[in-house]
Formats: sequence, C-alpha cells, structure tokens
Amino acid sequence: MRLHRLAWLVLAWGVAVILWGAFVRATGSGAGCGAHWPLCNGEVLPRPHALETVIEFTHRITSGVALLLVALLAVRVFRERTKGHPARLAATAAVVLILTEAAVGAGLVLLRLVADDESVARALFMVGHLANTFLLLAALALTAHWSGTDAPLRKDALVRHGWAFGLAFLGLLLVGKSGALAALGDTLYPARSLLGGLAQDLSPTTHFLVQLRMAHPLLALAGVLVIALLAARVLRSVDEPAVRRPAWTVAGLSLAQVGLGLLNVALLAPVWLQLCHLLLADALWIALVLLAARALSRPPFSRSELAAAA
Repeated sequence: MRLHRLAWLVLAWGVAVILWGAFVRATGSGAGCGAHWPLCNGEVLPRPHALETVIEFTHRITSGVALLLVALLAVRVFRERTKGHPARLAATAAVVLILTEAAVGAGLVLLRLVADDESVARALFMVGHLANTFLLLAALALTAHWSGTDAPLRKDALVRHGWAFGLAFLGLLLVGKSGALAALGDTLYPARSLLGGLAQDLSPTTHFLVQLRMAHPLLALAGVLVIALLAARVLRSVDEPAVRRPAWTVAGLSLAQVGLGLLNVALLAPVWLQLCHLLLADALWIALVLLAARALSRPPFSRSELAAAA
C-alpha cells in the first residue's frame, strides 16, 4: 500500500476508535473491565459476563490496533521520506500523542474515573483527553497531507496569517472541551424533557456538570462564527482550488455542526446523535487542519489579495 493511502487509512481508523470511545462513555461501559489495565478483569482474554465488558474490551482492542498502525505509519514515513521532511515531524508527533492517549485512557480506568463517577477529576481528565485527541487527529491529518507533498509551511505566511488560524484552532479546541463536559453531563444527568433539562441547567443546586451544559452552545456559536469568518477570508483572497476546496468544506461543516447541535439539544442527546455530533466535530477539526496546511504552504497573500479579503 502506498504511503499516502496508509496515512489516510490510519486517520480514518483513529476517528473510528474515537467514536467507539465515545460510545463507551455514553453507555456507561467504562468500568466493563473493572479497575484493570491493560488486562480486562484480570484476564488477557476476558469471558464477557456483561455487555459492558464486550464494549470496553472492544475499545481496548481497536485502540491497540490504532497504536500499531501509527507505529507502522511512522516507520514507513521515516523510510520513504528524507531527513527534514515535514511528514517525519508529523508522524513523530502522532506516535507521542497516541502514547499519551493510551496513558490518559489507562488513568481513567485505574483511577476509576468511569461509569457513574461525577468528580472534578473525571471532568479534568475528559478535557485533557479531548485536547490530546484533537492534537492526535491533527498530527495524523498532517502526516497524511505531507505524505503526498513536499510543500512545508512557509515562515512568512505563518508570521502574517498564522495568528488567524491559531485563533480558529484555539476556539474550536475550547468548543470541543466544553462539548466533552456537556456530553458527560448528558450521560450522568440525562434530561427527561427539553424544559426539564433547561430547568436543570439554570438551577443553582444542580451538579456543576449540568450547569456547564449551557456554556457549550454559546461557545459553539462563537467558535463557528470565528471559523466561518476565517473560511470566508480565505475564499475571498485565494483562487487556488487546492485551498478553496477545504475552505468551503470548513464553512459547510461549521454550519452543519450548528444544526446538528441544535437537533442534539431538541432530541435530548440520544447516543446515536451524540456520535454523529462528535464525528462532525472531528471532521471539522481535520478540515481546518488541512486548510491551514494548504493555505500556509502557499506564498503570502499579495496586497491585492489582502485588499479583497478586507
């Protein structure tokens, strides 16, 4: 298999593993293997006495396969790309980040921050887990991108326009973190009705995870606005199809994510819709990474381009 195809396959597998991990959380199956890691209930091949064990053990198997795939990808990159090639840096980052991803997952299990745990520690782990996951996806996406091109990021383009992309990345990361907390609150304290859920969110006596659910829609709207403005700026200033296509993708995914988020609230966050929401969030993050890689690899915008974007 060619390197760039392998890289995209590994990225797709990583997204699938992330979605299954969300399914583990949403179904309360995180304690399916008990407080054991890497063993499951003290066994290498556990006997599935409960559905939760099957769900959790499946996640561990798929995560292990992801680790092996990332390692294989890194070996291929170092064999087939010369010293100093940007794909090498991205692949190295992916290896480091998937190891930290495994460490965070192990910490959740060993510290029993799963199932019905509602502690601050679990919330912090969830936020850190989300940040590491997004960075891992970025590293894999850049590995896939640079496995098919030799165009690195340009320093002059980074100086002039990197701040705008940095702001978009930080905004989307903040939205993602708030979404992770909102999803945990939905899992632990599901609302029985739309009005009942709103009453829970506004009550000063409810758990902090419930109170934080209100922050996610507001942050999401602000984050999507920033990303949409960035995409519009790129579309107005660049004529290259290789840059315009991901810009349109980012804009479209941003709007779709808002609509799916509103539907998620209206339907009281069923598990299948939570997974769709997360899949779209991952797709938006990857699209933004690819847009940045392509836009910041081209020569700096000319004065006429900047005037058109103003």
